[in-house]
Amino acid sequence: MNTRFRRPTTVGLVAAALAAVALLLVPAAPAAAHNTLRSASPAKEARLATAPTRVTLTFLQKLDPAFTTVALTDAAQERVPTGEPVVTGTTATATIDRPLADGTYTVAYRVVSPDGHPVQGSYRFTVAGPSASAGAAVTAPSSAPAALDPSTTSADPAVASGSRNGGAGTPVLVMAAGVLAVVVGGVAILLRRRRASA
Repeated sequence: MNTRFRRPTTVGLVAAALAAVALLLVPAAPAAAHNTLRSASPAKEARLATAPTRVTLTFLQKLDPAFTTVALTDAAQERVPTGEPVVTGTTATATIDRPLADGTYTVAYRVVSPDGHPVQGSYRFTVAGPSASAGAAVTAPSSAPAALDPSTTSADPAVASGSRNGGAGTPVLVMAAGVLAVVVGGVAILLRRRRASA
């Protein structure tokens, strides 16, 4: 029984290349489903003349009250007492239990995305009342409070620039582009050999 070996056509080779790239991009898709911080009050890097009495964080996706944490620390990284965050849909609000003195404060949050991925981040704001000296420089902590577990971090870079991003979108895209270049090069070599042999 004779079975003729059929050489792959150009269309088949291109289809295989596209399938390989699609498989590489699949792991990046869940990263887009992670919850991100949409807005905050006090806002990131805000300079307030009046100390706030609460911190309100609004996310893109609905929050689970059981897995929502909001913490506030001062410039010395001392925890500022706050109430348990009250969750309403996509918004978490934590009441500040004592008046804030002038200085820089860090808001840190941790929530869980609907896909179960923990997301956390932090940002700073400053309270500078009329009595504060205009030339006084206030130092701020360089990291989020130790109370939050930094093992898995994913934050919205537009809101929490100091946070690490747990998504793997960019490295996967770079790797996919490299694989695509190799596959396209291989297709070109096969076509050249085919034409030479013909």
